[in-house]
Amino acid sequence: MSDQVNRFLGDSPGRTLVKLIIVSLIVGFVMKFFGWRPLDFLYGLRRFVLDLWHSGFAALGEFGDYLLLGATIVIPLFVILRLFNYRR
Repeated sequence: MSDQVNRFLGDSPGRTLVKLIIVSLIVGFVMKFFGWRPLDFLYGLRRFVLDLWHSGFAALGEFGDYLLLGATIVIPLFVILRLFNYRR
């Protein structure tokens, strides 16, 4: 059982705990220095997803406009070419 825990953690539980404490202190210091809060990251992620969502649908709207503009030329030409080839 202990070997499985060590393999899962990548090291002994004590050493893993010490590493996590040191990394947490460094990350906490950097976050405090820049005035960041954990919720700032969540709000930023939410804002990013919403902006991506809205701009994505705007891009799809433009894609649809381009599709309809092109189809007004391509579809009639396709039908005319098919009719001329059908007579042969």
